[in-house]
Amino acid sequence: FVQSYYFFYFKHMNIIKLNAIDSTNDYLKNLLLKNALDNYTIVTADFQNRGKGQMGSQWKSETSKNLICSIYINNSNVKLSNQFAINMVVCLAIKKSLNKFNIPQLSVKWPNDIMSGSLKLCGILIENIVKNKLIQDIIIGIGVNINQMKFIDLPNATSVKQITGKYYNTDEILSEIVNDIKFYFNFLKEESLVELQKLYESKLYRLNKVSTFKLPDSNLISGYINGVNDDGKLKIILENDVEESYGIKEISLIN
Repeated sequence: FVQSYYFFYFKHMNIIKLNAIDSTNDYLKNLLLKNALDNYTIVTADFQNRGKGQMGSQWKSETSKNLICSIYINNSNVKLSNQFAINMVVCLAIKKSLNKFNIPQLSVKWPNDIMSGSLKLCGILIENIVKNKLIQDIIIGIGVNINQMKFIDLPNATSVKQITGKYYNTDEILSEIVNDIKFYFNFLKEESLVELQKLYESKLYRLNKVSTFKLPDSNLISGYINGVNDDGKLKIILENDVEESYGIKEISLIN
């Protein structure tokens, strides 16, 4: 449900501010069904009833404490076969933005959580609309823990305020994120996917460190992260020195 909303321009971008909504991603998708949207149309909400994360998980957030937003990008013309490039762009952009707020030990937990040390600071959900094997429209859902201080039943979560001790305006952080997403999309146009992938891999959480992973059958394996494939699968060197690649539904990092 939507309690109230209003439109204004956020540094030449159209932003829709909502008090409460089921999901900012769903709201943008529904808008797109009815109207053509300006590039970088943004929806933010003080509260989400059904915020979505990866693999059907739920993003929980205290009202008005955090950055909850979705960003629409049109005419991306990224090939469907290169869709993981969008994920890399967004992760690199958010990490670059949060670096400006003196957050220590920032990294990207594959495929797209932003970590400070071993604690989760930000979650990302990207939904693509495909036409003729090109990704025509992109909706980027972002949840960044900004000013929330307590996380019930979420022992691995943290916030910018918990880390720095300072209160932050969520619009200030959103502005940085949008500008840095633009920067990395331009980087993608000007540089090769190989360069983007190298950058992304260099920021990976627990890169080249012995880690424990869980398989879908709940069995545990040990190995170390060695980067990602062109299609975004995680490359792991196992105990027998054999490299295997795993998709998002095939493995999860425990520690």
